[in-house]
Amino acid sequence: MRRNLIPALLLGSMLFPVAAVASQTKADASLSTPNFRVSTGVVAPAVLDTAQVTVPQGASLDSIPVGAQVGLTLIVDQNGTPRNIQVVKPLNAYWDASVVNAVSQFRFRPGTIDNKPIPVDVNLTVTIAR
Repeated sequence: MRRNLIPALLLGSMLFPVAAVASQTKADASLSTPNFRVSTGVVAPAVLDTAQVTVPQGASLDSIPVGAQVGLTLIVDQNGTPRNIQVVKPLNAYWDASVVNAVSQFRFRPGTIDNKPIPVDVNLTVTIAR
């Protein structure tokens, strides 16, 4: 029984990324350039330059919980520029907009396959520190 349980647990965790890709809408599938998920042969993008998240007008750092996070999905294009930035784990509208603005200024070393730059889907979590 134990021998069957461990492979089932391991296999189950490997299927989550496949389910996420399979649930894309038709509009996502019809993009003009294909986006690659990091896997065998694909080198992930790396952050080269960041920007500071500014405190939104009328807000203070004391108004957010310790370790507050904003989750984003984005595409790092073949030039290392973030595109299609979307909030998937919001904090609040003001902080979300500030984080999206900062991340849009980030620069990445583009992902590659066979040493050729390609667009890559990226999940990014930004932690706001006091």
